[in-house]
Amino acid sequence: MTNRRVIVREFGGPDCLEVVEEQQLPEPKSGEIRVKVLAAGTGFTDTIIREGQYVDVKEKPPFTLGYDWFGVVDKLGEGVSGLAVGQYVADMPVIGGYCDYLTVAAEQVVPAPDGLDPAEAVSMVLSYTTAYQLLTRVRKIPPGSKCLVHAAGGAVGAALLELGRYFGLEMFGTASAGKKELVEHYGATHIDYQHDDFEKRSLELSDGGMDVVFDTIGGRNWSRSYRCLKHGGILIAFGALQVTTGEEKTASLLAGFARLLVFWKMLPDGKSTAFYDIRRRRAKKPVEFTEDVQALFKLLKDGELKPSIAQRLPLDQAAEAHRLIDKAAVRGKIVLLTESAASGSVE
Repeated sequence: MTNRRVIVREFGGPDCLEVVEEQQLPEPKSGEIRVKVLAAGTGFTDTIIREGQYVDVKEKPPFTLGYDWFGVVDKLGEGVSGLAVGQYVADMPVIGGYCDYLTVAAEQVVPAPDGLDPAEAVSMVLSYTTAYQLLTRVRKIPPGSKCLVHAAGGAVGAALLELGRYFGLEMFGTASAGKKELVEHYGATHIDYQHDDFEKRSLELSDGGMDVVFDTIGGRNWSRSYRCLKHGGILIAFGALQVTTGEEKTASLLAGFARLLVFWKMLPDGKSTAFYDIRRRRAKKPVEFTEDVQALFKLLKDGELKPSIAQRLPLDQAAEAHRLIDKAAVRGKIVLLTESAASGSVE
């Protein structure tokens, strides 16, 4: 039996991804389990890691890519209890998910219920847990609140729209015209940021200001988003997309952080700000992360959620997935499926 892995051969573009095949499966050490991966999520963060721009990944090529995965326990290492072969589990390791088999510390994984679609299940781990925590952990947002979501056509943006609707919020989303249908599918109001002034449009649509703005764009955009808030509103930043695309310089981002975390907090305008990072929050509050992922698995199992899966591609087409992400041509999330998921074989 072989194990395929998608590695970053060297930092760079999608062509730097390579599928390697190992003739032996990894063996779990004491306290570990071996997992047969069914689905691996893809996203913009993976492309940043591939380019060598993600500061929290210190590994040098070659290494296996893959921020999150969903699979089934294949083998138990010595001393493992509380898990069983055949049980569904998930994790968010930041790297390592693009493969057929992997080993992981048993205490690291999140147990999942039977009967979930692997592509939809893996969407819960990074994308939906990010959205869920933005909506419930950073600040408890009351039903009826007006919320503006930037990059609303992406994986986290779409998750925010769907969960916002579930929680009874009034959602507005900036996205290109090509993603208007997706934004409106989740009951949100679309704002075409390429042709409209989103500040002006947001203030018009919200009748004077948003209660919450979720901004993953970057420092310059945070200033514009801050102006979209009403008295008592909050700007929650959780990324810096334009720095990685080259549209914003690091100095500008640092100035944005100074405003976000220091200057604006001193202003007597009734507005507030916060910055969210799922990886750091999980490290500080691992039990909370597990509880939130499992809450989302239950909502998915109960039919309350239906994530937008743009494409389901085989594992060996990871480079193609990255090309589409680099072009901003993805509506929702692309998921890589292993042969086990495609064939339905999890025995």
